[in-house]
Amino acid sequence: MSSDSPFIIVPREAARQRRRWPLLVLLWALSLMAVAWSVDHWRPGQAGAQGESPAELRETISSLQARLDDLRQRNLRLKRSDDISREANQLLQRDIAERDERIASLEADVAFYERLVGGSGQRQGLSIHSLSLQPEPSGAWHFRLTLTQNVKKTQLSRGTISIRIEGVKDGEMAELGWSELTDADRPRPQFAFKYFQQIEGNVLLPAGFTPHRVQVGIEGEAGRAERGFAWAEVVPGADQTEAGPTS
Repeated sequence: MSSDSPFIIVPREAARQRRRWPLLVLLWALSLMAVAWSVDHWRPGQAGAQGESPAELRETISSLQARLDDLRQRNLRLKRSDDISREANQLLQRDIAERDERIASLEADVAFYERLVGGSGQRQGLSIHSLSLQPEPSGAWHFRLTLTQNVKKTQLSRGTISIRIEGVKDGEMAELGWSELTDADRPRPQFAFKYFQQIEGNVLLPAGFTPHRVQVGIEGEAGRAERGFAWAEVVPGADQTEAGPTS
């Protein structure tokens, strides 16, 4: 070895490191590519677990939403149809009830005039045809009493009316006469008619009194008559509760 060629000693470890750098760079590049691929494919892989692409999933969602909207519309139409049917049924029931009421009223009118002309062959003299009671805002009860007489009896009938109300007060049976139902000095109602007459007035029930029955009596020149009415009969919709004024 000549002295013109310098001899350089290179450590073995340094040479090994220079050969390792290209390999490290290559591994680093491959790792970046792997990470990039994972990020790019992870979410679509999750969403498309059944092999569907995002576009296909959006189309499926749109189709399901359309079906849901259609079902909602059908349900709404069915509900409206049910409401209409229910309303029509209620109107029909109301119409039937009104017709039944008119029939009952006509039957009562027929019975009333038959009684006047003697068509039934009964009650040739004075008769108590009907009684009704309606509550007043003042707490009193307004009564309407209808009296009849057969038209064959052409003479004028005159007389007085008595009204008694039976019920319960303080747990015991009680009966209220005219003087207890009105002012003590108010005279009993009078009647005077040939064929029929309606007499109206007011009565007042004491607090704590539960009415059960109304007894009506008439007495005059043509004779006398008496008739009892259940409270529920003369007060439609009434129940057995205290009907007196509140204190």
